[in-house]
Amino acid sequence: MAKPGNLAIDGADPRIYDQINRMSAEREAAGQEPMGTIDQSSVGATNVTHRRHREHDPSVTFEQYHYFALQTRAEEDAQPKTGYETTIWSLFFPSKSDGIATRTESSEKRDGEAAGRMVVTDEEWINASRALRTATRGAIFYLITTDILGPFGLPYAFATMGWGPGIALFTVFAALAIYSGFLLWEPFMGLDSYEYPIRSFGDLGYRLYGRWMRHLINILQSVQLLLNVGLIVISNGEALSQVVKFRLCFVVCCLIWAIVGFLVGQIRTLQKFGWLANAAVWINLICMFITMGGAAHGGPNYAGTASSAGASISGGALITPNAQGVFPPVQTSGSLPDTGSFIGSVGGAMQAIFAYGGSMVFPEFMAEMKRPKDFLTAMWAAQAFIYFWYMFYGLFLYGYQGQYTVNPSYLGISNYGIQTAGNVFAMISAVIAACLYGNIGLKVMYNNVFVELFNAPALTTRAGKWMWVAVIPVYWTIAFVLAAGIPNFSGLTSVVAAFCILHFTYTFPPLLSIAYLVKKSAMREGDGYDPVTGQVTRGDSGFGRFRRGFMSSSRWWMNSLNVLYIGGALALSALGAYASIMTLKSAFQTSVTTSFVCKSPLDG
Repeated sequence: MAKPGNLAIDGADPRIYDQINRMSAEREAAGQEPMGTIDQSSVGATNVTHRRHREHDPSVTFEQYHYFALQTRAEEDAQPKTGYETTIWSLFFPSKSDGIATRTESSEKRDGEAAGRMVVTDEEWINASRALRTATRGAIFYLITTDILGPFGLPYAFATMGWGPGIALFTVFAALAIYSGFLLWEPFMGLDSYEYPIRSFGDLGYRLYGRWMRHLINILQSVQLLLNVGLIVISNGEALSQVVKFRLCFVVCCLIWAIVGFLVGQIRTLQKFGWLANAAVWINLICMFITMGGAAHGGPNYAGTASSAGASISGGALITPNAQGVFPPVQTSGSLPDTGSFIGSVGGAMQAIFAYGGSMVFPEFMAEMKRPKDFLTAMWAAQAFIYFWYMFYGLFLYGYQGQYTVNPSYLGISNYGIQTAGNVFAMISAVIAACLYGNIGLKVMYNNVFVELFNAPALTTRAGKWMWVAVIPVYWTIAFVLAAGIPNFSGLTSVVAAFCILHFTYTFPPLLSIAYLVKKSAMREGDGYDPVTGQVTRGDSGFGRFRRGFMSSSRWWMNSLNVLYIGGALALSALGAYASIMTLKSAFQTSVTTSFVCKSPLDG
């Protein structure tokens, strides 16, 4: 089963070296000739055996990637499936007995080359790469639903958009997210291989657009993960302040979770916590059911009205108590509520987009799969699961709490016992998510900034392990300071959605799809890669080749649709960015305090 800690390691995956050493030991124990071994203390960031095995080699062409991808897909299709793997139950209950993808080793080995203290042949590298792909579609279903953190912002989204627009937009976002998953899956299937494995979203961008796209994707991915960690610190701080009945300074509540991050972040790989990460989806569901029960059997948490959706509707009139201290009744709207401008409604739309932030690591999930072809069914099932439960939860809470809905929604329950139960489960789930996001986020940043630009030691070395220990507190401190310095939680989540999540879910997938389809469709008879000579043949180049690929008889309509899709995504991103910035600007102008205070934002 795939482990979250294995994901998003941009660069040569250190598990390949571990796998080669393990396979070598097994062969030697069986009396066979051992494979080349690797001392990880000598492995640097780019210290790999063959040039063609480097993760980002500009000399490797699209035709080469595509040729080896077709060979890999054919081999995966030839792998026998168990009867259980073909049933619907394998999606929800992955079998523990699923073995790894294997292949009979070729009797004719290629010559190995020395690199530092390792000697590994091409065949050994390929076998090690192949053996790492162990995840089934059931594992991917859990990883996708675990990764996405959006349910607790949806009631707030419906409160700022109303029943009709909220349902319509969330449905459209769900359909487009499913389409985007397909747009990421198709290029992955056509470019990933055992010889040239794709490890991350950035790898996919690199093979289709070049180094600049990889850097752009990695920067946005790092920013999103950093801010996600900060959001978790603040939301858990708010939950803890409620649990202790505001008797503990709010900034201390947040600082406690930052310190927890210092400790859990010292785990470099989360392989042993895979079962815990899978349990997070059920913990989230329990928290949702508890919150719905609390909302149905008690009134809203009036002490937190300043953070509610009603604060941006009708100038706050719907949450202002009368002279006797009685708050207005719960109200809902079938259409867009009167927010005074479109900013509040766009901010609500950003909360709905936040629910589909998992696309950012879809390529990493596919890289873990024994059969990436099965990703589509796992993704479709996960998105359907998310759509149904998130929609049901969001509408339920909005119906009972209306304009008093806060973000995250479990903080809006008035009954202390139910409120505490929900907060405890939410905090547990958030800590698991923090482990996942902090681990991946720092690895992306470390490998792409420290290793690549500043020649820092690789994480597989002793020096790299000590470096990891040192940078973890710095990473969590930055996340905490950034999030705590912003006085509006929903404004911060809108910023993350507009600048990062929206692009990974709705902008990058069609952009990558266009490049892949154009390059693939432009290939004519006689074009391609010759494995015998190692030569690549192209009949033409330039704009004429691009036009032929774009206007391909079979996919011109899809390319045209994707151009419109990109334009719409960029326009929505611009609106979301403007709305979130104006929301934060308003929060600062009205002297709303930051999180560096003792009084909790939920305490009146």
